[in-house]
Amino acid sequence: MPSVPGVHIHSAVAPKAQAELFTDGALKFLAALHRTFESTRQSLLAAREDAQRRYDSGLVLDFPPETKHIREEASWHCAPPAPGLEDRRIEITGPTDRKMVINALNSGAKTFMADFEDSSAPTFANMIEGQVNLRDAIRREIDFETNGKKYKLSEKPAVLIVRPRGWHLDEPRVTVDNEPVSGSIFDFAIFFYHNAQELVKRGFGPYFYLPKMEHYLEARLWNDIFVFSQSYVGLPQGIVRGTVLIETIPAAFQMEEILFELRAHSSGLNCGRWDYIFSFIKKRRADRSAVLPDRKDVTMTVPFMDSYVRLLINTCHRRKVAAMGGMSAQIPIKDDPKANEVAMAKVRADKLREVLAGHDGTWIAHPLIEPIARSVFDENMLGPNQYHNRRLDVKVTANDLLNTNVPGKITIAGIRENVSTCLAYVAAWVGGNGCIPYNYLMEDAATAEITRIQLWQWVKYGLRVDDSGEVITVEFIDALIEELAPSVKKIVAGVKEENVGIAKEYLRGQIRRQWPSEFLTSDLMPYLAIRDGVPPKFQKAVL
Repeated sequence: MPSVPGVHIHSAVAPKAQAELFTDGALKFLAALHRTFESTRQSLLAAREDAQRRYDSGLVLDFPPETKHIREEASWHCAPPAPGLEDRRIEITGPTDRKMVINALNSGAKTFMADFEDSSAPTFANMIEGQVNLRDAIRREIDFETNGKKYKLSEKPAVLIVRPRGWHLDEPRVTVDNEPVSGSIFDFAIFFYHNAQELVKRGFGPYFYLPKMEHYLEARLWNDIFVFSQSYVGLPQGIVRGTVLIETIPAAFQMEEILFELRAHSSGLNCGRWDYIFSFIKKRRADRSAVLPDRKDVTMTVPFMDSYVRLLINTCHRRKVAAMGGMSAQIPIKDDPKANEVAMAKVRADKLREVLAGHDGTWIAHPLIEPIARSVFDENMLGPNQYHNRRLDVKVTANDLLNTNVPGKITIAGIRENVSTCLAYVAAWVGGNGCIPYNYLMEDAATAEITRIQLWQWVKYGLRVDDSGEVITVEFIDALIEELAPSVKKIVAGVKEENVGIAKEYLRGQIRRQWPSEFLTSDLMPYLAIRDGVPPKFQKAVL
């Protein structure tokens, strides 16, 4: 084991990972980042809690007055696109298991976002094996074989972008000075230390997606980490690039400021649509007018979502960076050609909406969708991007971003789907699987969060089922949990009964809370920590 003072690894690590990743140099770098930036992270997380208390007391979200000068100054721009990021018309995303990494890099997409966050359950094995897989892929040393089929990289794989975990998540399996390190810093540090210089040698750079931010000061923290890290390993400033996911409603009011903080290292913003819907409800949890109908009715064309998209594109192109579109949840339906045709038509329509709105690229979750998305962008985007499309017609106000006029109903079918999805996802997640196909949609942490928060909201405000008139109570949801829990075994192959039980108790507890907890991933992390052998003093209590 490494012998870096103050650094301890509390879970077993495979010999290959131990030798390649947990070197003294890497752990010294991790410790330096932790000791330099952890206090700032904690203060920013405390600031989130303070802000939520103000929202609960009636504070209305608005554009920050103290940064008006940044928004009004037209002369500043972000850095030009980094090598390999000039054309991002199709980005495939997914977890970092070995087969997925190879297939995604070979998919034909321009870039691959390797995800340590919403599509990955952060068991220590998943996090570490993912780092090994990315290290091997960068060096063109990755292959995989299953059932006699061999997988290896193509000659021109997609450009790699890595999404570390959000600021809210700890990495309890690794401590520095008897404190768990940040999941964000851990994921970033291990990847950057081992791969940044290698990526530069190969003509690219260490590129990242930055999730779940709620304030421009959180972007400043990332920028400070980038500056520190480049100096630490002797790389020029500006080599690192970060694309920020605008997936919280406070961040939507600070897009300009977030770009400004990262301007030397920015590669744009992304419409993280599913987390954004979750945040819209969560941050306005005390506002009864923010109640939304069935999840399927909250589309990209409803007023608050359309306003968010238009503002993001306008902001990015004003500052000369990429405005990335979001993820269509549909996946190919191989056993039903007619149903697949309907699903793929929805994908095509979604991508057409994005490219015509001015997006520079879009997300997909499956290689078979790549030709559909690419054809739409190829036909409608003349150059490598649309930075020239300034969308000067866009005038988005605070009221536009907060508009709750969403046509739709709360139906028994929508409630049942939310219960089933939440149960299945939670049971899968605590079993180590961070994304599941269900009803021909790809569900990850973001979509599962919508189901959880909607069930809480509908119970909190005693709403009625539109198609029956029945009041949505804890007893009503409890009965559905009991009825639908057995079906989890059909949704999630090989799921353990113990994990279904955890999912049931978790959802029961959530609908009874005065306020919903911040993230289900934070709530459930203790189960993974316990199974990974983390000492009790570094474990948080199970909710």
